Order: sequence, then C-alpha cells, then structure tokens
Amino acid sequence: MANPAIVTVDDDPVVSRAVARDVRRRYGDRYRVVRAGSGAEALDTLREIKLRGEQVAVLLADHRMPAMTGIEFLEAAMDLFPAARRVLLTAYADTEAAIDAINLVDLDHYLLKPWHPPEEKLYPMLDTLLDAWSASPEAATAEVRVVGHRWSAPSFAVRDFLARNLVPFRWLLADEPEGARLLAAAGVSAAEVPLVVTTEGKALVAPAEAELAGLVGLRVAPTADLYDLVIVGGGPAGLGAAVYGASEGLRTVLVERRAAGGQAGQSSRIENYLGFPDGVSGAQLADRARRQALKFGAELLSTREVVGLEGAGAARLLRFGDGTSLAAHSVVLATGVTYRVLDAPGLADFTGRGVFYGSTATEAPSCVDQDVYIVGGANSAGQAAVHFSRYASRVHLLIRGADLTASMSRYLIDQLDRIDRITVHPHTVVAGGAGDDHLQRLTLRDTRTGDTRDVDASWLFIFIGAEPRTDWLDGVVARDGRGFIVTGPDLVSAGRRPPGWTLDRDPYHLESSLPGVFAAGDVRAESVKRVASAVGEGAMAVSLVHRYLEAQ
Repeated sequence: MANPAIVTVDDDPVVSRAVARDVRRRYGDRYRVVRAGSGAEALDTLREIKLRGEQVAVLLADHRMPAMTGIEFLEAAMDLFPAARRVLLTAYADTEAAIDAINLVDLDHYLLKPWHPPEEKLYPMLDTLLDAWSASPEAATAEVRVVGHRWSAPSFAVRDFLARNLVPFRWLLADEPEGARLLAAAGVSAAEVPLVVTTEGKALVAPAEAELAGLVGLRVAPTADLYDLVIVGGGPAGLGAAVYGASEGLRTVLVERRAAGGQAGQSSRIENYLGFPDGVSGAQLADRARRQALKFGAELLSTREVVGLEGAGAARLLRFGDGTSLAAHSVVLATGVTYRVLDAPGLADFTGRGVFYGSTATEAPSCVDQDVYIVGGANSAGQAAVHFSRYASRVHLLIRGADLTASMSRYLIDQLDRIDRITVHPHTVVAGGAGDDHLQRLTLRDTRTGDTRDVDASWLFIFIGAEPRTDWLDGVVARDGRGFIVTGPDLVSAGRRPPGWTLDRDPYHLESSLPGVFAAGDVRAESVKRVASAVGEGAMAVSLVHRYLEAQ
C-alpha cells in the first residue's frame, strides 16, 4: 500500500514548487507529496487515488485560483476524502474569506503566505493536523471494492462470484456515503451498478465474470494447446483429480465454470470429513485443494464453460462457449450437480433478490435479526441452517417428509435439535412468493391437508434436488434417464460393449462410453454423493488415466 498523500494545489508554479519542497523535506519519508496546478487537476488526481483505495491525509489549496477557488476545491474534495485535513493558503487580504471557509468547508487551518520559516509557521501546524488524522485515519484497503444495491441481482452475482473464488472484497451500498464517493470518482451513476474497483484502481461497470476474473488475478486462458489430462469441473472430484494428476507428472489443466469447490465449496461446515475433527468449511477445503494442485503444477482456469466434447483421433477435443478449444489425451468429467430450481409462482422473479440457490456466505451478515427460510432436508440444508442461526432471529427449515432421519446425517440432526433458533417444519413446501423490488412474502402449503398460509420473508435459500449439468454431452457419452454419466461395468449389457466402443477391452471402472473420457464424483451415475467419495473417485480416475495412456 502506498504511503498516504499530502496534496498541494496552487496555480502559481513558483509557489507550488515551494510548498511541495518544504512539505517533502519534513514529511517525504512517510507521505507522498502530490502537486496539482489547478482545482480541476487536483480533483482528477483525488479520483485516481480514491479508485486505488489509497489515503489522503492533508489537502493544502491556494485560495485565489482561476476557474475554481481553493474553497470550492476543498468543498468538492470533501465528497471524496471527508477525513482529510483541509488547509487554505491565503494572502493577508483574504483572511476574511478564510474565516468564512472554516464553517463552509470545515476548514482545519488557514496559512498566510509567505510561511517562512517553515519550522515556525508550517511544520507545527502540519504536525498537529497529521497527528489528528493518524489518530482516526480513513480506512484504506488493498482489496477489491464492490458498489451496488442491496436487492440487485447483478450486484449479488458479482459478490457471490468473488466470495466463491476467495477474492477479498469490500461491499459498499450505493446509497451510503463511501459507496456514493466511489461512484462519483468513477463517473458512474447509481443506476449503472454494480461497480467493481480493483486493487489497482481500475473501475469496471457491471463486468462479465470472465473480465472480472482476469482483473482480480484468476487464470482464464490455458498456456498450451494440448495436455495429458483435462479435468472439467472444480468440485472435490475435479480438485482431487488435479492434485493426483499433476503430482504424478501429467500435464494437467482444470477448467471450472464458476469457482473451485463446487457445491461443497458453499458449505459453511463439513464435520464428517476424515482428518478434520473440528470440522472444516467448504471454502477452506476447496482453497487448500486448489493451492495443493497449483503447487504440483496444475493449471486452473476460471469462468470457462465447456460446451462440446468430441474424439479427434488419439486426442479428445473440448470446445468452449467462446468458440475456442482445447485438446488432451484424456479427460475427467467432474461437473457435479446443481440444485433444482424451485418451481413455485413468483419465485423466479426474485432470484438474487431474496431467493438464493445454495448457501451464500455473502448474505448471512445481512440476515441479522430476521427470519430465514431454508428448503431441503439433506446435509447441505442442515449445515446452512446451523450457519444462518448465528445471524438470524429464527431459521425455518422446510421439508416434505415427516422428519430428517431419511435424508440427513445423525450428527447434524442432533445439532439442529440443540439450537433453539432453528424450527423444522415437516410436510411443508413453498407454494409461492411475492414482493416489490425483493422477496417479501412466502406462501407455505401443508402437503397433508393442502392448507396454505402466508409469512413475511425476505430470505429464502433452496437446497433441493441434484441435477447434473450434462446436456452438452448429449450424443457424446452414455447417460442415464436423469442425465448422469454411465461408466464402467454399467456400460456392458449382456456381454455387449456400448455402441461405438472401438477398443478391444471393456470400459474401465470410471470410464465413459467414449474411450479416454472418465467421470468422477456426483456427475457419475450411481455414485455416492459425499465429499470424501468424490475426492476418492477423482484420485481413482487418474490411476485409470495412466492405464489408458500406457496402452495408447
């Protein structure tokens, strides 16, 4: 982080150089001294400093400047750096205007020209102002800043993307002072949000995920055209395959549509994963696996959606949504599953504005002292209920069945029973939602009687179903009736290998109907839907990749 700035503004080059020289002589080792020749130039400089997330400690402006007086400049500068101390340089004849400015722009001091010797007239005053500023400095961070509206779906999408990719950021509301100052500095209106300001001060208005990924340091382009192994999907199975593939010498690249970790990465707490007796969050587990894969030399590509797969001789060709392609000798499909859309009247209108799929850590602090509704009876829903109970006044868990025993781990059921803020509502479904600019009401239906009731609700989190993202594989590999990829022995029926199979052997255990293409984790038909088993399948897939490559 750069040193805080002391900004001097004077249209007289001689005076400007003299002020900067004297200030730099005393404070140059701790502060950056920035000169400007006019109020307009100084404001442009302040906007750049603001966008970079840096600090301004003191503003010294000459009063008599053409186009914009020193008082007018200081008044405008207050909108950008309200905590900066303000000093007006004046001639004796302008002391009355300087006194008036004390009230107009909350002036901290006015300094008569000339100020020599500075040891008597300049430095004592600046020492006092800098000490006061240092005691309560304006917060400056080296993190990405996001400005948006509370109930804006695009604003939520940006925050969710950054949070899931573990990019530190500060969330600022557009109608709060600091957010408004950033919008003004970037020349953006509140109607154009979200605004993203990178650590280098680059302003992005409603950026696409690929653009945002590149600017916050995520890799989006491969370094080669041909790899030994391409892994599609960055959940536990994909990360497991990346770690084992790269560590065993395969040139490996993992391609992820959104963020490493998959559904598991959204879990607030996983307590039954081997080796973590105190539990571990999905984000922590994903981050450790990601760093481990990178350590062994794997490449991890973000925001790249694979839309096609085909055989190309001995290689397998993957096509991206942007028209580019990537080739590999082998492929592991680990795209996981997504939560099913809850088809109830009115809900679709509020996605990202009160209705959310999966657990979103970015929203939990906003739920303080409010009721939160969660739909689902599996572990992911239970983990979310525990997490939100730390913030919400009450968490309502809605389940179709009579109880949780058939769908949730016992340890988690016991946790829910011990938390007074959590209420489980059996035989209950969401029948509809309503509101103005965000979700405000839910209609709940009892599945036994058909009776409905309306409740006030601004927060609904949905954890139902498990739908594989495999439509892009239609006609390429065999899938079951629900879209899960069929592998290994399940492809062989009555001793007959799958149609189109060209090798003189049966498919390996995790191998799909296209030789050299393997499936691991939740996307595979009949797999065990647990994090540990997904990681194990990712590792197993790599051992089968080696066997496949050795035979080629």
